[in-house]
Amino acid sequence: MDSPQAPAAPDPAATAAAQSAANKDTAITQYGLNATNQNTPTGSLSYKQIGTWSDGTPRYEATTALNAGEQSIYDTGLQTRQNVAGIGKDQSARIASLLGSPVDLSNEATESRLMELGSKRLDPRFARESDALETNLINRGIRPGSKAYDTMRTQFDQGKNDAYNQLLLTGRGQAVQEALTERNQPINEITALMGNSQVSQPNFTSTPSPGVAPTDVIGANQQSLNQQNVGYQGALSQNNAMMSGLFGLGGAGLGGWAQGGFKTSDARAKENITRVGHTDKGLPIYTYSYKGNRGLMEMGVMAQEVAERIPDAVAVRDDGLMAVDYGRVTEAA
Repeated sequence: MDSPQAPAAPDPAATAAAQSAANKDTAITQYGLNATNQNTPTGSLSYKQIGTWSDGTPRYEATTALNAGEQSIYDTGLQTRQNVAGIGKDQSARIASLLGSPVDLSNEATESRLMELGSKRLDPRFARESDALETNLINRGIRPGSKAYDTMRTQFDQGKNDAYNQLLLTGRGQAVQEALTERNQPINEITALMGNSQVSQPNFTSTPSPGVAPTDVIGANQQSLNQQNVGYQGALSQNNAMMSGLFGLGGAGLGGWAQGGFKTSDARAKENITRVGHTDKGLPIYTYSYKGNRGLMEMGVMAQEVAERIPDAVAVRDDGLMAVDYGRVTEAA
């Protein structure tokens, strides 16, 4: 009987191509399901196919549209940014002149600025206090030129001088800060105008992502192969069992003669002969009945064919018919 043939493994290239095609079809289907047009109170989002890629995959585009009110607000904001950008452009021309004029923070320049600022506040004060001192001295009978008068005037002048010295000692940091602020303020304003007119990056809508699991072509092929292997193993076991049973008939007395493990298997003693297969080594196997055995069908080999392949497995009976050692045939099968 013919031995079962092991199933062939799937072609890996064909399987991979089939899996790739299944993945692509799933992605296209899922994208179409996810690309849902949307309408909101402020606008809409719509998708449409605009062609295909070189491999035939569909190409889509998403379009966002604002309603009339939102579009007007957007246009106004855009015009405002353009106006600010224009002002920033005009004012930026001043930066060269501002940066070209270094800030003088020397002691002389700083003290000059402090005295300028301080005199506006202290001079009126000291003028009032000087007049009040003069009136007070006269009312007390202290006249100019007297020692008491000169002493009081000297003390007043020293206090005035101390106030200005204190201003110079404690006001330097503030004067420097004010000078830097005066220098930097226009630069900061121009920079702010330029910053507020920066181009905004486009806000793109997220592309719908496939979420449906693709067909597992590779897994299906593997499962099919596994099932075929199960069937193959079963058929192989059945075949082995049949062959074992077939060739275990030696010495059972069938066929009318048995001696030393040999069984009559001469073609001349058989009828109703039909070939049904062969062993792994190609020895033909038949079904037949022995002449005079009332048509009882058996399965086995022909002694004449065994003699050509395995001579030591064949013996000749006294009547000239040939017998076969099925155990030896089994070993050689």
